[in-house]
Amino acid sequence: MSTRQIDFCFDLISPYAHVALARLGELPADVTVRPVPVLLGAILSHWGQRGPAEISAKRLHTYRQSVFLGLQHGVEMRFPPRHPFNPLKALRLLAGADADLAMVRTAFGFVFEQGRAPDTDDELAAFAELIGVPLSLAQDDAAKAALRANTDQAIGRGVFGVPTFVCPTGAGHEVFWGVDGFDMLLAWLSDPALFARAPYAHLGDVTIGIERK
Repeated sequence: MSTRQIDFCFDLISPYAHVALARLGELPADVTVRPVPVLLGAILSHWGQRGPAEISAKRLHTYRQSVFLGLQHGVEMRFPPRHPFNPLKALRLLAGADADLAMVRTAFGFVFEQGRAPDTDDELAAFAELIGVPLSLAQDDAAKAALRANTDQAIGRGVFGVPTFVCPTGAGHEVFWGVDGFDMLLAWLSDPALFARAPYAHLGDVTIGIERK
């Protein structure tokens, strides 16, 4: 049986990405997932956005919602003492090691199950030991380049947040953002022509009526 590969773009600061990992078992049997660590801060900067935890009125709602969604899918979440934290070096470890899904799950467990932020020297060392990679990758030029390349490629594909699933098509790719987009991903995987029909087909032709500068 042929397989379909989709990319799972994630940043360790995203509690929603942690919940999305718990839903991967719902994907069709012929779908394989390639985890792709990206730097959310760079993606947000590119598109001129702020993260939900950077908006004071949205911050607590974001935490409550992610915990609520986690519980709906059997995930008990414990936030680290600081959030958002700087995930850069931890992401380099994952990018430099070409982390597989098992390693990524362990990494998210460190953050949102143990409730630890890998943004200090001691915690980063503990994080590296737990996922089984050399701490030196945090400063490795190839690891830095891999994370940068992942992030640039994600932006080029239209990724604007995390988690995002990028699915190749004959003409390019489709992107599905967030845990709340997972059911739409499942529907599209079952019917790749879904968006070519009503009520979706005309949506690309909707024009912008007003823009805020």
